[in-house]
Amino acid sequence: MKKILIFSTAYLPMIGGAEIAIKEITNRLGGNFTFDLICARIKKELPKYEKIGQVNIYRLGCGCFLDKYYLALFGHCFAAKLHKKNNYDAIWAIMASFGGFSAMFFKKKNPKVPFLLTLQEGDSLDYIKKRVGIFGSWFAQIFKRADYIQAISNFLANWAKDMGAKCPIEVVPNGVDIAKFQDTRNNNQKLKEELNIKPDEKVIITVSRLVKKNGVGDLIDGFALLLANGYAPNAKLLIIGDGEERTHLSFVICHSVSNIFIRPSLSEGLGSAFLEAMAAGVPIIGTRVGGIPDFLVDGETGLFCEAQNPQSIAEKIKLLLADETLRQKLITNGKKLVAEKYNWNIIVKQMEEIFNKITFTI
Repeated sequence: MKKILIFSTAYLPMIGGAEIAIKEITNRLGGNFTFDLICARIKKELPKYEKIGQVNIYRLGCGCFLDKYYLALFGHCFAAKLHKKNNYDAIWAIMASFGGFSAMFFKKKNPKVPFLLTLQEGDSLDYIKKRVGIFGSWFAQIFKRADYIQAISNFLANWAKDMGAKCPIEVVPNGVDIAKFQDTRNNNQKLKEELNIKPDEKVIITVSRLVKKNGVGDLIDGFALLLANGYAPNAKLLIIGDGEERTHLSFVICHSVSNIFIRPSLSEGLGSAFLEAMAAGVPIIGTRVGGIPDFLVDGETGLFCEAQNPQSIAEKIKLLLADETLRQKLITNGKKLVAEKYNWNIIVKQMEEIFNKITFTI
């Protein structure tokens, strides 16, 4: 069995797109690979070591926000000790972030160990550049020292090229556990009653971290325009956000009563929430930013609205509420696309090919 050492800023029970991707991939590859993971501890209640699924987790630090910086600067020292013991076949950095710095320093001292970098970033590139600040030259080394880069969208693949990456770059997106979203739209009457949704009412849903980049404020303004002009008398806006496992579970359940999913993002690495909505049979509305155009074809798999434009948001919601033929077309095409391209079982095979490629050829 090949041994992979993962560098990630955080891991379960802290949850986000990157953490979910690690879990889904490692759970499915546990028969052929062993995985150790180094991350920042961040919270005191989290143990310094535990095993979750197929991953042995080593958390560094005292349990505060400064642990991320400790990981970036000194995580490679702990990794060297593990490598001496386990002789890893490859290292895998999740995002060019704190864990990415640690992986880069490890690679610098262990040049013969293949280095796979996965790009999962969802923040705007301007924000990332501002956050990196004076450490820009070190940051670029994360890309330049990688032996192979996997990006979850074409947008992030192009970013890697702009950052000076010379290695092969492959787009392998995040996926959806399709089984979780099958038949969720049946037996939903009780939930509708709990949410005070009347039989003739339409539900527009967004599932987002309540941060500026996800455009929730613009969505609220756009929905207010619909109400003010009398275009959505039988519609409700359902906003789900804030939380870890609660967010994901609420997301799965509430799709069963929703008619439209919308997130008017200002930036997006890929947009897994859109994919999950499509898998659940909910038509989507998004902005033409980041990785969203990889799966959203306007009028075919979803609708584009303009970012930071409540009027555009209102117009697209109004269109989907009024045009049932279009809505059904988007539902059918969306479910087909997710099943054929964004199923975790398909994506894991692509990741396994990458692991085999770098451990055999580099």
